[in-house]
Amino acid sequence: MDWDKLRIFHAVAEKGSLTHAGDVLHLSQSAVSRQIRALEESLNVTLFHRHARGLILTEQGELLFDATQAMVKRLDATAARIRDSEDEVFGELRVTTTTGFGTLWLAPRLARLYERYPSLKIDLMLEERVLDLPMREADVAIRMKEPSQADLIRKRLMNIKMRLYATPEYLEEHSTPLTMEDMSQHRLICQHPGTAQVAAGALLVAELMTHDVPSTLHVNQYFGVLQGVLNHLGIGVLPDYITDDFPRLVRVLPEVESGEVPVFLAYPEELRQSKRVGVFRDFVLDEIMTYRKRQQP
Repeated sequence: MDWDKLRIFHAVAEKGSLTHAGDVLHLSQSAVSRQIRALEESLNVTLFHRHARGLILTEQGELLFDATQAMVKRLDATAARIRDSEDEVFGELRVTTTTGFGTLWLAPRLARLYERYPSLKIDLMLEERVLDLPMREADVAIRMKEPSQADLIRKRLMNIKMRLYATPEYLEEHSTPLTMEDMSQHRLICQHPGTAQVAAGALLVAELMTHDVPSTLHVNQYFGVLQGVLNHLGIGVLPDYITDDFPRLVRVLPEVESGEVPVFLAYPEELRQSKRVGVFRDFVLDEIMTYRKRQQP
C-alpha cells in the first residue's frame, strides 16, 4: 500500500473530517478526498461512512486505522531514538505512574533531573490505568507491581508498605490509639476498598473497617488522603515513602501495616539505547538509593 495514502487516511480517521485533515497535512479538501477514494478503490472496500456531521470509520476502516496507529507509534519511537544525541540529552520523555507516587514522590524530585538535563521535556502521565508500553503509549512506567507485558526491560526499585499516619495536632486533640479497637474512636482517611489501588492497601482498609470505624473520608487517590491527614481530619492510610518528605507525620499503631508492595520501573526493549530513558532510569535509581539511606536507622 502507498504510505502517502495511508498517512492521509490516518489523519482523516483521527480528525473525522476531510477539511481538518487537510489543514494538518497542508492539502486541499479535494486532494484529501481523491487520495481516500483512491485508497478505497485499491483495497476494494469502503473505509468511511459519510454523513452531515463528518466521517465515521467502517469496520474495515477500523482495522486499517489500528494498523496505521501502530505504525505511527513505532515511527515516533524510532524518530526519538534517532534524535538521541551522543553528547547531550534532549527531547520528550513520556513517563507514566500512579497519581499517588507521581505527586507524592516523583514530581518533588524532578528539579534535580532538570538541573542536570535542562533540555529534557517530560510528559508525566498520572493515572491508575496501566498504559501499553510496547504500543508506545508511554516511554517509561513506574508501577506498583511487576509489569506483565512482553518485550519490556524491568527493574525492581523498592518495596513499600501502607501504614497509618496522623498529625501531632490531631493526636493531641483526639488521643493516640493504642490498639486496633481504639480506631472506633477515630476518623479513617483512605481510599474506598473498591477503588483502583494496590491490593495490599485495599486489604488493610478492609481490615480496619471491621473495627467499627464511625467516620470515614474516602478519597480516590493518595494525594487527597495526605491532604486530609495534613489538615488534621483523621488517621490516614498512606504509603510509607511519604515520611521522607513529611517528617512531622506520626506513625499510628506501628504494628499495623500492609504486606510489601513492589515498585518496578519498566520500558520497552527497543528503547534500551535511548539516552533519555537511560538518564531518567539512573536518576530514579539514585533517588531511591538516597531515600533508602535516609530510612536506615
